[in-house]
Amino acid sequence: MAYSDFNTLEKARKALGIVVSDQPRLVANVPPIAPSEMLRATLEENLTLASAISTEKARSELLIAPILLEVRRIHHHRIGFFSGIDFTVDPSRELNGACDFILTASSEQSILTAPVMTIVEAKNENLKSGLGQCVAQMVAAQCYNEREGTPQSAIYGAVATGTNWKFLILKDTTVQVDLSEYYITQIDQILGILASSLTPQPAISVAS
Repeated sequence: MAYSDFNTLEKARKALGIVVSDQPRLVANVPPIAPSEMLRATLEENLTLASAISTEKARSELLIAPILLEVRRIHHHRIGFFSGIDFTVDPSRELNGACDFILTASSEQSILTAPVMTIVEAKNENLKSGLGQCVAQMVAAQCYNEREGTPQSAIYGAVATGTNWKFLILKDTTVQVDLSEYYITQIDQILGILASSLTPQPAISVAS
C-alpha cells in the first residue's frame, strides 16, 4: 500500500487515526498576493493548452508548477520546491511513495530538507478523489518534521486540478478541510494561501 491507495478521505481517516473537520472558508481571510506579469502571461498561454490536452500531467506541468514556482519567487527562492520526489517516511503505516509537489521552508534544493510545509496533490478533474492521498502525505510530512527535529504546529495541503484548488490544514491529529474551492481566476488568493503556508511555526509543547 502507498499514498495512492488512500483513495478516499474515509480510508485515510480510519487507517491513520485522524479526525476530519469540515471548515467553511478555512483560509478565505489570508491576504491575497498579486501575481507577477510573468505568471499572468504564463497562465494565459498555458490555460487553453492544458484544457485541450486535459490530462493530469499536462495540468500539473502547465498550471500547477508555474504557480508553485511563483510562490518560490515570492519567498525570494528561500524555499525548496520538489516535484515527483519519493517521500517514503513510514512504510509500516503505508506512508510511502512519491508526492506530486512538496514545498519546504528550506532553500536546500539538492536534497529534501525539513521542515516540509506544504503538500500539493495534482488531480485531473475530481478534487474529492485526491483528499485521502493528500491527507496521508500531510501526516507523513508531520512525522518527517518531528523525526528531523523541526516539528510544526500546522502542515498545509492542497488538491488541485490547476484551475481548481482545495486546501487542508493538519494540526496534531485533526485535519481541517476547507469546504470552499478556489479557482484560477482567484489566483491572488491562491498565491496568498500558498505563500502563507511556508512560514515555519514550531509546535508548542504544554507541560502537564
